[in-house]
Amino acid sequence: MVASEFRERLATCYRQVRSTLLDERNANGHWEGELSTSALSTATAVMALEMVRRQVVEPQRAKLQQQRSTSEELVPLIEAGVRWLAAHQNADGGWGDTTLSFSNISTTMLCHAVFHATHNAGRYSELVAAAASYIKRAGGVPALRARYGKDKTFSIPILTHCALAGLVDWHDVAQLPFELACVPANFYKWAQLPVVSYALPALIAIGQVRHHFVKAKNPLLRLLHLLRGLAKKRSLAILEKIQPTSGGFLEAAPLTSFVTMSLAGMGRADHPVARRGIEFLIRSVRPDGSWPIDTNLATWVTTLSINALGPELPVEAVAPLPSWLLGQQYREVHPYTNADPGGWAWTDLSGGVPDSDDTPGAILALLNLASQHEAIHANPKRERGSQDTSSLGLQVSLPGDQGQAADRVNDALEQAVGWLLDLQNSDGGWPTFCRGWGALPFDRSAADLTAHAIRALNTWLRVARGIGYRPGVRLRFQNSPKDIVRAQRAIDRGFKYLWRQQRPDGAWLPLWFGNQHAPDDENPVYGTTRVLAAYRDCGLIQTAEFAGGIRWLRAAQNADGGWGGGLEIGSSQEETALAVEVLVSVETDSAEPSESVIRGLEWLVDRIHNGKPMEPSPIGFYFAKLWYFEKLYPLIFTLAALRRGMEIFCAGSRS
Repeated sequence: MVASEFRERLATCYRQVRSTLLDERNANGHWEGELSTSALSTATAVMALEMVRRQVVEPQRAKLQQQRSTSEELVPLIEAGVRWLAAHQNADGGWGDTTLSFSNISTTMLCHAVFHATHNAGRYSELVAAAASYIKRAGGVPALRARYGKDKTFSIPILTHCALAGLVDWHDVAQLPFELACVPANFYKWAQLPVVSYALPALIAIGQVRHHFVKAKNPLLRLLHLLRGLAKKRSLAILEKIQPTSGGFLEAAPLTSFVTMSLAGMGRADHPVARRGIEFLIRSVRPDGSWPIDTNLATWVTTLSINALGPELPVEAVAPLPSWLLGQQYREVHPYTNADPGGWAWTDLSGGVPDSDDTPGAILALLNLASQHEAIHANPKRERGSQDTSSLGLQVSLPGDQGQAADRVNDALEQAVGWLLDLQNSDGGWPTFCRGWGALPFDRSAADLTAHAIRALNTWLRVARGIGYRPGVRLRFQNSPKDIVRAQRAIDRGFKYLWRQQRPDGAWLPLWFGNQHAPDDENPVYGTTRVLAAYRDCGLIQTAEFAGGIRWLRAAQNADGGWGGGLEIGSSQEETALAVEVLVSVETDSAEPSESVIRGLEWLVDRIHNGKPMEPSPIGFYFAKLWYFEKLYPLIFTLAALRRGMEIFCAGSRS
């Protein structure tokens, strides 16, 4: 039995973490979080600023005053960024993607180039020499190409960055076929683009700057060069059309910087895309002179928080969330990826792109919010202020009467479900952004995305019709939503995909999360916990796949009671919480919880009880395996685990 002292500590820690997470809401009642600052983002942003600055030091007489003002604004940002990079070089001479990351060839080449481009190599001679030594030891340009293989999404932008600094010959930068951007978007997947679906801006801008600097000598290649040049004007018009109103492509400093530096590098700093890109970079710089990897993950961390809190989300916290969350759903065809209406992106800003991780998160969050209102409606004694509810109406903060509010939510859910169903690949799995883009890793189906989609579809089926998922059963309802049968079949196909993706040892690998301490930067703990959650939610805990995943997860537990990204990887807050949340939730009917669960909960509780800070780990991947960490991840994941623990050990002790 669990000692009463532990129960008290668990309850105390749960209340503490819950209170801390609720305190992280902004003035509008949702969460924004805080993404890690990034040496890679800072290096690319400084290079973009420098490329633009070079074009304004000798301005035309008619634009003299305006250009001087621009230069005066950029120089301090460039200098501050260089100082930040100098202060954050690792001891081995390299830089990692975040301040907690190991050095890597990509970020080190970017940072090293900046000191040369900004004429600071002499000022920081020892630092630059150490960086050059690291690059040589790591293998230089061949090692950079090898790191990404066939995926040119990041290797070519890095080489372009270095070529603009004069450190790489332009002939070493592969030509991106920017002219393919001129074909209709529906044909992109057939064009076999060498970059992932979300890197179209880089394809255009980087393809053009390389075309600008390299003139073909062979007559046939010269003809191709001339024909390609005919697409410059049209592809730039497409680039301008798909640029979000914020100016930031994907709200990401690296992608925006690559586009901006390329335009400026070929003499187009005055182009509207470059001007808006610079404005975005100026707005997003942090007080210490650095740039984050992305502006925010507001939608993602808000849905994670809602789903982690579950029935423990206070009534007063519920009020602003439904309207805000519904407002983030895309209601028109996305101009960037050509995605249909119905999905959600990771951010509430204009640079986001709807995807198959954030959309299931939003579906689950809306259904959780609906459950909150249903519970309040069923229990009038529960404190609820002046608000009223309906079972699926989500009336709070929504305009119109109860019927209109209910229709709005149900329409949003139905559209989101349809969006997910249309995105499913022919292999049964879900990709990130676009169906059918299977050539490159970040466009293929993935186990973590598929599991999340299954959970959302299954919960929608259960809540909407009061039934759960059973494989192979065809559902027939009178007056049922049109996607009921499709959702059932999609879940079935999704589980078949997951069955094929399970490793022989029982684990699954995710796409968008890794662990820098693990072989090949993999994170089977994250992937396995996400897939097991889908089996759990769908009532399939008796399957052989689920049993194999549970066995592997228990075997991956460290001697200290925590989990890292895989076997014998140091324990982290995020991965321990993810493992505990799944293991606890499948033992709720057990008379005695397993030793694994108790040790995992003790690991979390001891850290909180002893006042250890919930420091995030770089477990997230963003653009082409670009590492990041998010301040709220350890808090959110830990709350979800402790809430599950409370359901077993401390019923009635949550207030």
